[in-house]
Amino acid sequence: MMRAEEYIQDPCRASALPFWKTEQVRVPESISVLREDKFIAEKPDGTDESYFRLVCFPQNTERPELPAAFETAECGTEEYAEHINSCYREEGVTPEEMAARKELPVYDPALWIAVRDRETGQIAATGIAELDARIGEGILEWIQVSPEYKRKGLGKYIVKELLYRMKDKAKFVTVSGKVNNPDNPYALYCACGFGNPVTWHVVRKD
Repeated sequence: MMRAEEYIQDPCRASALPFWKTEQVRVPESISVLREDKFIAEKPDGTDESYFRLVCFPQNTERPELPAAFETAECGTEEYAEHINSCYREEGVTPEEMAARKELPVYDPALWIAVRDRETGQIAATGIAELDARIGEGILEWIQVSPEYKRKGLGKYIVKELLYRMKDKAKFVTVSGKVNNPDNPYALYCACGFGNPVTWHVVRKD
């Protein structure tokens, strides 16, 4: 098992997962999770999907300004699940899964954010982060903007607002995402202060 001290020194290189998940997730034998350098050296056979991992230090984050046409909203787990499912073709969650997240030791109610259109009341963007208070790691988990509301600054607002809310709680914040995501979340996170990129490969044996 990985030691917290080892992970904290360089979280992006140490693991493809947040520290708390390294303690709970067991990778199936049919799947290999390899950092870029080991992936190149081993050249494993199988179907490869690559992910980036980034880190940010939020202590100096200033509170972002929400575009005037929008406001924050209180939402239940069903609304979060519905919005997440409306934003992705290949990924989805159930209300039960969202409710279960609130039972995790890393749950922090202040780190669930929803933004709605003032005029229509429609949920336009949501974000969920988690906090491992034992080691001071914040984790961005779900960041999404409805297709019709993209290019309005909402993604950046959600990320920066979550960082602001964690600035006195987290020593560092990590995030990961698919390298080949056409929405290019990598650029969004870099624009919000994330860096130290490391690529990880999830290889499924054919």
